[in-house]
Amino acid sequence: MKTLLIDMDSVICDLMTDWHNRYNQEFDDDLSVDKLLCWDSKKYVKEECGDKIYDYLHEPGLFLHLKPLPDAIEVLERLSAHYELLIVTSSVSTAFMEKEQWVQNHLPFIGKENMIFSHRKDKICGDLLFDDAPHNLCSFKKTGRRAVAMDYPYNRSVDVPRVKGWLEFEQALMEDWWGLSDS
Repeated sequence: MKTLLIDMDSVICDLMTDWHNRYNQEFDDDLSVDKLLCWDSKKYVKEECGDKIYDYLHEPGLFLHLKPLPDAIEVLERLSAHYELLIVTSSVSTAFMEKEQWVQNHLPFIGKENMIFSHRKDKICGDLLFDDAPHNLCSFKKTGRRAVAMDYPYNRSVDVPRVKGWLEFEQALMEDWWGLSDS
């Protein structure tokens, strides 16, 4: 059985909306994921905010209350019958428990025992990485394995296959677009 490594933030759940809303409320702005043309959110905030944009990621409750992206849970449940699924997520230290609880609440068929916290996803054994972060996509691709991007403006410079959502990802896997089948 092939192993899929699935990122959590902005792939399974919608981090950007809640994160940016916290900034927007404090700084009376309209930052959204569609405006990010590169990975560094700091480049898109008001000058008086600066690095504080990253402080919101440490706020209690942020990761616990994120909404799943459309179709993510249903597709992951169907894929679990055909693939070994590992959630591979990078995390600020204050979010470990919240992310584990989120998975237990929303993805009990995967479970927190199938979570790996890592900043170096290219070092994790798996056949395919589904991620949004440009650095993760590039480093995983360099290993000779398949990296697939959840399409966002900030990762379009990375030359990997991309999908716009979970139903497209599922279709691609079932039609073996990326040559993962054993036959």
